[in-house]
Amino acid sequence: MSRTIHCSKLHVDAEGLDFAPWPGPLGQRIYTEISKSAWQQWLAHQTTLINEYRLNPLDPKSRKYLGEQMEKFLFGGDVDQAAGFSPPPTES
Repeated sequence: MSRTIHCSKLHVDAEGLDFAPWPGPLGQRIYTEISKSAWQQWLAHQTTLINEYRLNPLDPKSRKYLGEQMEKFLFGGDVDQAAGFSPPPTES
């Protein structure tokens, strides 16, 4: 059964996540305040960061960096953008 939340990222009422996608209090906050759509936006941005900066998600430093970026991306803050990266055009 889906649940509706007010998404802190998109500022709309939307379908919430099915489970906390991150451990600890941050994961619980994401579960409570972030929509599935906003989470998918983060996953796309995270993939860009991993690829462009050649991060290893198993490396503790990379995980810490990604966690910090995730919190900024989802809840507001100065998020790193991969230099020179331009996303593919979207179909209209």
